[in-house]
Amino acid sequence: MNKNALIWGFCLAIAGSVNAQNKEGGISLQMLETIQQRGKQGPAERALVNAIAANSIDELARTPESRGEVDTYFSLETPKQNIHNQKSSGRCWMFTGLNVLRADFALKNDSLRVEFSHAYLFFWDQLEKANLMLQAVVNCAKKPIGDPEVQFFFKHPLNDGGTFCGVADLAEKYGLVPKSVMPETFSSENTNRMSRLVSSKLREYGLELRRMVAAGKKTAEIKARKTQMLATVYRMLALTLGEPVKSFAYAFKNSAGKAVTPVETYTPKQFYEKTVGRSLNATTMMVMNDPRHEYYKVYEVTHDRHSYDGHNWRYLNLPMEDVARLAIASIKAGHKMYSSFDVGKQLDRNRGVLALNNFDYATLFDTTFPMNKADRIATFDSGSTHAMTLTAVDLDANGKPLKWKVENSWGPDNGQKGYLIMTNDWWNDYFFRLVVDRQFVPQEWQKLSAQKPILLPYDDPVFADD
Repeated sequence: MNKNALIWGFCLAIAGSVNAQNKEGGISLQMLETIQQRGKQGPAERALVNAIAANSIDELARTPESRGEVDTYFSLETPKQNIHNQKSSGRCWMFTGLNVLRADFALKNDSLRVEFSHAYLFFWDQLEKANLMLQAVVNCAKKPIGDPEVQFFFKHPLNDGGTFCGVADLAEKYGLVPKSVMPETFSSENTNRMSRLVSSKLREYGLELRRMVAAGKKTAEIKARKTQMLATVYRMLALTLGEPVKSFAYAFKNSAGKAVTPVETYTPKQFYEKTVGRSLNATTMMVMNDPRHEYYKVYEVTHDRHSYDGHNWRYLNLPMEDVARLAIASIKAGHKMYSSFDVGKQLDRNRGVLALNNFDYATLFDTTFPMNKADRIATFDSGSTHAMTLTAVDLDANGKPLKWKVENSWGPDNGQKGYLIMTNDWWNDYFFRLVVDRQFVPQEWQKLSAQKPILLPYDDPVFADD
């Protein structure tokens, strides 16, 4: 057989293979030819292929506007504080929450400063989440293992993400300690391996508890066994994070780092009362912007809490102009706020700027990206991915916001010396949560927050962990 016949036979075999595999809804040979014709490359396209193959997509899509000098002026700004670094962990929610608490302390005690231990609160967060998983497994034990709710707990037995609800519940229950008393460890800054090992143990324990329920064991016996299981988890956490202190000696320092108060002995709960001195759950309010749902209604996310006896994520859904109104009022009074965003969208890491026109991906790929915020959320294209501390706003002559600034937890060498600046257009598209002190919330909205919440499923697209 000659060479041409071999090639022709091979092509027929390929075509036959494509047609043989074809099923209605699959890619047929005719459809493939249409697709390839649409993607046919001329000289310009081939040059673009060469460029994209050898360069970063972001650098090729970077717009002229994103190359200019960054405008760092803000008409309203809260007092600055040093920048922290969450390292290779998902604890942005905790860093942001504690940033707000230390800023509030400094605002009330002008000459004093405090740094809270992230490792201390993280220890209790992980232990409480372990108990939450095990108790939920017991509660669902009569459901089949393939039930979506049962699978949810086995799939997510433990994680290091969360929301401000965790800061509020954990700090009120276990108190706080200074960073110097319980510093970071390798595992608190690099949570992956520890979390995987504890998660594996929890899955093993979860199966055992299901079998105990199936065998008709008494509630007291199941509780006793669960307590033993948690003792093992406690030991694993103590070995990796350090065991939480029960009391400590401490003297408060000023902004220069000089001790200016006598040394006193505190328990973590006493230190919480000294530095925070209020119920965070009672004095703060979470608002959110989710255009898929009706505004001025309260929503609550099922199973989205840090401890079994804690508070689910509950929020008042507001239009963006109302969210901005609350944020501006708080900043004017010098109060920072917990806030969360879809930070990966249009992020210029080097310049520390979030703007809709940073990168023109549409022109680069000769297409469009037209989905609005509601569509992006509904299709899992966007959600709350990262918490940061809202610190400043720049207003125009009419009091309308032009841009915002957040204190990040990626270290002082990231972005604008640890801060990110976002345009108001970007803020409107990719903002999700704000926790604000109730003193800045109008009375009519506070009354709305007391209404019976509409329950949302634990697997809703918007509820990615911070």
